[in-house]
Amino acid sequence: MNAQMVLTLGQQALLMMLMISAPILGVALLVGLLVSLFQAVTQIHEATLAFVPKLIAVVAVFAIAGPWMLTMLVEYLKRMIEAIPSMLL
Repeated sequence: MNAQMVLTLGQQALLMMLMISAPILGVALLVGLLVSLFQAVTQIHEATLAFVPKLIAVVAVFAIAGPWMLTMLVEYLKRMIEAIPSMLL
């Protein structure tokens, strides 16, 4: 295993992490922005008003995109396990 292979594996792992976390982070960011805008317009500054909608949105994203995320992770893990013999040579 040389340095190029290690860097490639690290790059693939970071890309996989980004792909898996992007839907959740994107929805949380969008809902947080909308709630903040609502709070600024109505001047209601309640902490739970910012937390509860984000929590509901993230749970909904997990329910919708969860199977895709799990499939991506299982495929990545399968590729990594299958590549172990070639890494040892």
